[in-house]
Amino acid sequence: MKISHMGLSLIIWLCLFAKPTMAQEGQQQTHTIKITVLTENEKEPLLGASIYITNIEKGATTDFDGIATLENIPEGEYQIQISFVGFKTIITTMQIPFKDIPIFYIQEDENTLDAIVLKSTRSTRTIQRIPTRIEFIGGEELGEKTAMNATNISMVLRESTGIQMQQTSLSSGNSNIRIQGLDGRYTQLLRDGFPLYGGFSSGLSILQIPPLDLQQFEIIKGSSSTLYGGGAIAGLVNLISKTPKEDPDLDIMFTQTHALGSTANVFYGKRNEKWGVTLYGSGHYQKAYDPEDDGFSNLPQTYSATFNPKLFYYPSDNSTFWLGLSGSYDDRQGGDIILIEEEQNGIHQYVEENLSKRLSSQAVFETQIDTLSSLTLKNSIAYFDRDLVIPDLTFKGKQWNTFSEATYQKQGKAMDWTLGVNLYTTDFDEDEGNLERDQRDITAGVFANTIYDFSESWILETGLRADYARDWGWFPLPRISLLFKSGTAFSSRLGGGLGYKVPDIFTEEAEFINFENVLGIDKDALEAERSYGLNFDFNYQTRLSNEIGFSINQLFYLTSIHNGLLLNSTNTNLFEFENAQDEILSKGAETNIKFTYKDFRWFLNYAFIDTRLNYLPGNPQKPLTARHNAGSVFMYENEKWRIGFETYYTGTQLLSNGTKTTDYITLGLLGIRNFHWGSLFVNFENFTDRRQSRFSPLVLPPHDNPTFPDIYAPTDGFIFSLGVILKPFGNESHH
Repeated sequence: MKISHMGLSLIIWLCLFAKPTMAQEGQQQTHTIKITVLTENEKEPLLGASIYITNIEKGATTDFDGIATLENIPEGEYQIQISFVGFKTIITTMQIPFKDIPIFYIQEDENTLDAIVLKSTRSTRTIQRIPTRIEFIGGEELGEKTAMNATNISMVLRESTGIQMQQTSLSSGNSNIRIQGLDGRYTQLLRDGFPLYGGFSSGLSILQIPPLDLQQFEIIKGSSSTLYGGGAIAGLVNLISKTPKEDPDLDIMFTQTHALGSTANVFYGKRNEKWGVTLYGSGHYQKAYDPEDDGFSNLPQTYSATFNPKLFYYPSDNSTFWLGLSGSYDDRQGGDIILIEEEQNGIHQYVEENLSKRLSSQAVFETQIDTLSSLTLKNSIAYFDRDLVIPDLTFKGKQWNTFSEATYQKQGKAMDWTLGVNLYTTDFDEDEGNLERDQRDITAGVFANTIYDFSESWILETGLRADYARDWGWFPLPRISLLFKSGTAFSSRLGGGLGYKVPDIFTEEAEFINFENVLGIDKDALEAERSYGLNFDFNYQTRLSNEIGFSINQLFYLTSIHNGLLLNSTNTNLFEFENAQDEILSKGAETNIKFTYKDFRWFLNYAFIDTRLNYLPGNPQKPLTARHNAGSVFMYENEKWRIGFETYYTGTQLLSNGTKTTDYITLGLLGIRNFHWGSLFVNFENFTDRRQSRFSPLVLPPHDNPTFPDIYAPTDGFIFSLGVILKPFGNESHH
């Protein structure tokens, strides 16, 4: 039989067409599936839960609405695993496709670590089962604040409820942290559990800690001296550093402000089976900035650099040893703009320079002795050198600090124990001067802390520390906290404890007058400051609807300080320290409210601070302490965008001369765009340009010998900044 060329061509084309058709008919149809994960008790969406299909080794994580999306899943029966740290894992079998989006309610597991691992409590418990009230600031919020201020951590602290950053010098920008209306010397600043700076560094401490290599902040308000010794009367702030992971982590950040401030930060971390390393470095330059053109700087001319390398060694799965070295150089010149840029000339006489250098080491060994007990050994040596120079006055000195600690922890079925001893020394030597202001202090302490579970709902924490400070005596420091829980929706904490502070000359009052004519500490005439504090709070969270979440935290507190350290003038134009004859009493309340709806978050806060100086007639309010503070932060967040709008209200304050200030509102706008290679960000800080010079002068004449009034409002005004964060190894943190 003959077949024409046309017929043969037709047969070939039919065969070619039929082959892929038959292949397609043999393929399975694929589907895009969605799975919703909610918490069992409050029925709230769980962000970041892992969904894993074991048969085909494919997974995804849930978004803000608790929904995970998996694409290209063939039809069939699969084993699905749903897990999240702190919750019991669900393993189930499902037939795909399914009609409706399945909803899984995942149950909290009290026996596993919560996603938030706290370091400040000296316990391995979850945040939900610790009676001590702790405020936690994690990676996402830290990332936002880093974009708003890449130079130091002041932005993170200033925008926390009940915390005030009190600027003590216009020329240098020095700022002290005030918790609940109490001076900065009553707050202990820690990094990875080590006492951080303090003493002579005073208000420079906050300004010299960049945030990029920090993993989280933990804030305990109220007396924490039992846990960490003297100085933690108002509370403590513990900064937790990033640690190396198996996947390399590299962040490169550049920021530029319209006020001619430039900042560069670099962080790198990586570990393998036995070794790990983190490397951090930053550099900052700020041109002297005078927004109101009065001839004096509102931001000092600044050159600063910071480095912080750490080496980690893992001799076994149960042990870690790491060594760290931290160093910084900081040179600040503020005052007369012309004098900063040129030489002393005519009326251009006043400039203040703060030149500081610091170097510190950290060594930590941690080992898990068995499944229930662990041992931690720590040591730190810190050196700080500062020159403070103004016309006709130079104050120079060097300060050495050492800290050593051994801690043993034991977990039981119903009770956890923590036992420890530590030794803390300070040695300040003034380079020049005849006022005998050198000071050496040695403090040894022993402490014990227990947490006892009466039931699932009631947990009690008790602690006792005994410190012996040379020249000041013994300080017994008990504390107690009680936690009541009703599921995961409601909890309440009640706690209290004693505290103390050994006197030194580095107070806000002495810093304000540049330590001029300030006499040294007379250990025979002065007594250590002592305190007691109480706090009570409750926390409630629920779902107002399937899409709207709501939570509220309400805190009430009281702190009383006896033998408060005061700086008073003498008949010979000198200043000497005395103990107050009556108490400093701080009481108040803090309210934090949060609403969530899909990708939107709305945070509201209010702080009432009533700090009274009962040693003065009429028990007046403490100067530079606003009784009423409020804030609103509205956020939109998804994988690509983070947009935030902030509003902060600061009420009226009293100045040291008894004058009442005006209240004011500041507004801010932040935008972050995430890419696979990193992020771009832009920030409009205080964009309505509220600054103190709009209400009252920042500098009083004469020009060649000015005086500087109290600072009660922002001095720099509107600051516009933009920047970029490069992540060469990917931007998984945003997914």
